[in-house]
Amino acid sequence: MNGYGSQAMALRNLGADFETWRVVEFDKYAVASYNAIHGTDYPAIDINDVSAEDLGIVDREHFTYLLTYSFPCTDLSIAGRMAGMSEDSGTRSSLLWQVKRILTECKDNLPQILVMENVPAIHNGQNMPDFRKWLDFLESLGYSSYMQDLNAWDFNLAQSRERTFVVSLLGDYNYKFPEIIDDLDFCIEDYFEDLTEEQALQLVVKSEKALDLLVKLDDEGKLE
Repeated sequence: MNGYGSQAMALRNLGADFETWRVVEFDKYAVASYNAIHGTDYPAIDINDVSAEDLGIVDREHFTYLLTYSFPCTDLSIAGRMAGMSEDSGTRSSLLWQVKRILTECKDNLPQILVMENVPAIHNGQNMPDFRKWLDFLESLGYSSYMQDLNAWDFNLAQSRERTFVVSLLGDYNYKFPEIIDDLDFCIEDYFEDLTEEQALQLVVKSEKALDLLVKLDDEGKLE
């Protein structure tokens, strides 16, 4: 479950020498976006149809295998259905446990690094027992996991977008998340400076229904 490939974009921006071997994404529009951004030609694929062999791990002595994964947050967040992510529950968020199946199939040929990203609700309230179960599973495979909530605006991006990251390293290793950047150099206006007024206006969505929904959710105390 890869979305449009923000993980690959980050690695490229860091100057990392890497090759994308497999992309698993069910949404054909997300895959189309991925292919357009990265110049690839991956098909849409259901993670239920993916096995350990598809990861193509062949030479761990000479290559470091990084598996990035996420899963639908629909059943985790306050704005969603809050149906949870329990194993075998059939919710969209329970697709996390397909990653468990694939890693179990890997046996002694596991990726050396795992990186997960999702909404902070993954470790809040009713989701915490399942999240703890997931971390315990990774530990049983020999991974050392490190978790932190990060906000985009703490890293010089003009957006408040908080996400939970889990970095899991195979073996007894330590990991430290990047330091927060205190000074924000950019604002939203900076991203629009090269746009004409007409183009900028096209980016603004005006919808009475959307505004009514936001007011309703706020009145009900459902906005984070």
